[in-house]
Amino acid sequence: MVDRLTHRILITGATGFVGTALLRLLEREHAGCKVFPLGHGAGQRNAIDLQDRKGIDEAVREVQPTALIHLAAVAAPSDARNAPRHAWNVNFTGTMNLAQSVLHHAPDARFVYVGSSEAYGASFRSAAGPVTEDVPLRPMTVYGATKAAADLMIGQMAYEGLRAVRFRPFNHTGPGQSDAYVVSAFARQVAEIVSGKSEPVIHVGNLEVERDFLDVRDVVRAYASSAVLNLDAAPDQVYNIASGQPRKIRDILDTLVAQSGIDIEVRADPEKLRPNEIPTASGDASKARAELNWQPLVPFEQTIADVFGYWHRLCNA
Repeated sequence: MVDRLTHRILITGATGFVGTALLRLLEREHAGCKVFPLGHGAGQRNAIDLQDRKGIDEAVREVQPTALIHLAAVAAPSDARNAPRHAWNVNFTGTMNLAQSVLHHAPDARFVYVGSSEAYGASFRSAAGPVTEDVPLRPMTVYGATKAAADLMIGQMAYEGLRAVRFRPFNHTGPGQSDAYVVSAFARQVAEIVSGKSEPVIHVGNLEVERDFLDVRDVVRAYASSAVLNLDAAPDQVYNIASGQPRKIRDILDTLVAQSGIDIEVRADPEKLRPNEIPTASGDASKARAELNWQPLVPFEQTIADVFGYWHRLCNA
C-alpha cells in the first residue's frame, strides 16, 4: 500500500536519461509527491557535486526527504574504463557521502540505491539461466566494480539503520538515451542512413552476445514504487529489475534494419569490441514481482520503435 505521508523525494541525477523518465512518471502518476531534483555535474540546474559532503548535508537537511533516489553515476562502462579514479569517486565515494548524510540528517528516509547488473560479472558465466539476487557479485569491469562495491556498502549500512532499497537493473533503453549504449547507437546509425546523412553501412561490435533488455519507462516504475510504498525496513531489500528474456544483439539490429526498409551493410568494428565479453546475461525479477508488484509492461518491439523514432525525428529536425 502507498504510505499516506506527504512524500518528499530527493533525486540525484535527475537531469539524466533515467532521471528525466522518472520525473515524468512521478509528475504523471504521483502528483501529490514533492520532488526535489538534483543534477550532477557543472552547468546543470540544481547541480550537486557528490564529493561535496557539506553541500550534500545542506541539501538533505533542507529538504528532509522521505526518500532519496540515487541515480547520479558515471554510467557508461566506457567512461568508467577510461577514467577509473573518477568513476570510483562518483560511484562509490559519492554514494557513501549521500548515504551517510541521509543516515545522519534524515534517518527515517528511504535510501533507494540504483546499482547495476554489471555487478554480477563473472557469475553470469556459470549461471544456468537468469540470475537471482543471491548469486555472488563478481564484477569484471571498472563500472561493475564501482557499482558492486557501493551495493555492498549500502547493504552493510542497512544493518546500521539505513532504510535502504537496492536495485540491480539490467540493460534498459528508450527514447532520449545517449548513443553510447548499443540500442540507441544502432538506432541513430539507422536513422542517419534513412535520412540520407550516412552511407548504408553500420559499424558494430559483437552481435552474438545476449542481454536482458527493458524499457526505461518500466524501470523507473520500480524506483518510484520503492519510494512511495510502505515497505518493511529489512536489510535484504535488493531487487533485480529484469525481463528474464535474453535477446541477441544481432536480433535487435535486424529489427531496426527491417524498420528502415533499406538494404544496410553491417561491418565489424574492432574498436567496438569489449574485452572479457559475457556471452549471456539475464536476470530473475521474481522478488520484485512478489514484493513490489512490479513487472515489465512495455513490449520490447515498441521500445525499439520508439528509440528509432526519436533518432529519426532528430535527424530530420
